Amino acid sequence: MSFNEINEIISKISPSYYEGKRVLVTGGAGFLGSWMCESLLALGARVICLDNYSSGREENIVHLQSNPNFTMIVQDVSEEFSLDGPFDYVFHLASRAGPFEFAEFPIEIIRSNTTGTMHALEIAAENRAKFLFTSTSETYGEPTVFPTPETYRGNVNAVGPRGCYDEAKRWWGGIVYGISSSERS
Repeated sequence: MSFNEINEIISKISPSYYEGKRVLVTGGAGFLGSWMCESLLALGARVICLDNYSSGREENIVHLQSNPNFTMIVQDVSEEFSLDGPFDYVFHLASRAGPFEFAEFPIEIIRSNTTGTMHALEIAAENRAKFLFTSTSETYGEPTVFPTPETYRGNVNAVGPRGCYDEAKRWWGGIVYGISSSERS
């Protein structure tokens, strides 16, 4: 999906949907996270950005810091923390995602995608907030079908060079789906 396609989707969201809502964005100083923070602010949300700058960059959000509806918290999502709520939404985007980082930071990648996801889910549960979990096509590994449909089960090498990222995302994707499915039934 391209930024133009995403911007088209956002243009169809009524500003009143997010206006005045408190939104926690983990990984908010990253490439997608900073764009998410900016978009939510434009829709009138109060945004709390949580990032440890391990792969996110302060320059991605420096232009947001003068906005009174923006709060930056420097924190590793994989370490235990608490935040003053309430939150209406928790958007979990925190993770190193660059293939060049998989060999250098495998433990950090696993932690942000496992323990970090658990912490983000706990905050959402404590606040009865809606939760957005972002995933990746990396969960398919090396697909044999192109384009790859969402129903594709994957061709992942768990001990391969991308395994730390692929498997952590797959594992929590399944858990988040399971929680979501059980709440609907």
